[in-house]
Amino acid sequence: MKNITVLGAGTMGLGIARLLASHGMEVNLYDPAIRTTEAANSLQTGYPLLEVSFTLGQAVAAAELIIEAVPEQLELKRTLFRELEALIQTQAIVASNTSSFTLHELSANLSFSDRMIITHFFNPPEVIPLVELVGSPSTSPHVLDQVASVLRVCGKVPVMLNKDVPGFIANRLQAALMREAIHLVESGVADVEQVDTVVREGLGLRWAFKGPFEIADLGGLDIWAKVTGHLFPELSGSSTAPESILDKVAHGELGTKTGRGFYEYNETSQTTSPMSENINQLVAYKKAKEAQEH
Repeated sequence: MKNITVLGAGTMGLGIARLLASHGMEVNLYDPAIRTTEAANSLQTGYPLLEVSFTLGQAVAAAELIIEAVPEQLELKRTLFRELEALIQTQAIVASNTSSFTLHELSANLSFSDRMIITHFFNPPEVIPLVELVGSPSTSPHVLDQVASVLRVCGKVPVMLNKDVPGFIANRLQAALMREAIHLVESGVADVEQVDTVVREGLGLRWAFKGPFEIADLGGLDIWAKVTGHLFPELSGSSTAPESILDKVAHGELGTKTGRGFYEYNETSQTTSPMSENINQLVAYKKAKEAQEH
């Protein structure tokens, strides 16, 4: 599978396209916002296997795999998929980079639903190894295996879910942590900086190398039986968006993109660049460590 199209040239779409192109895939990128040759050339610079198309039909005509990475709006995605029905090859695989919608929601009543999957990349897609894969009961295992093979060529670690659920694995775990983090702050137990410090200097370091079940085994399941039995009744059971986040959104405080969220920011680059560098260093260290162990 060499001919791949990415739909959407935002942060994720462009990152995915460049990742694939840098690993020998012929990649076609389409976004309706790309209207000039100058704009197209700027996206292609340094990536000879990356082409930019100015029409959707041209972009997907020869594609064996199509990865959708448009904004996270269900109807926008559904409209795009309906357009694809008349444009794509009969055997083309269609993948969505959605971070929250289920495959059932996205693929309902589409002629290629049996060839549609979810490929959930993580930002920055060029760096983070994990990609979550989701199929449906009608999805051929061969379809998932083909896409997983492409991802492994690109140095990714694909994880295939057994069921199609909202948020998949990673975002559900992140949401569970965020719910309790907000609860601790809103309850006055700690402030935002204290919670971030605990995760950054403690939990995050362990989680970079061991998953929760590995950590439970290391600690002893007899201990975890007591800890969970004691703490679970004390944890937040909220089923709505936290008031502290809703209040900030209502005041236009969206985080780095607006210069203020839980913290204040002078420039987005002051936050995103160092984080990307740190992730790069950590991933490189993990790979070197794993190579030594094998």
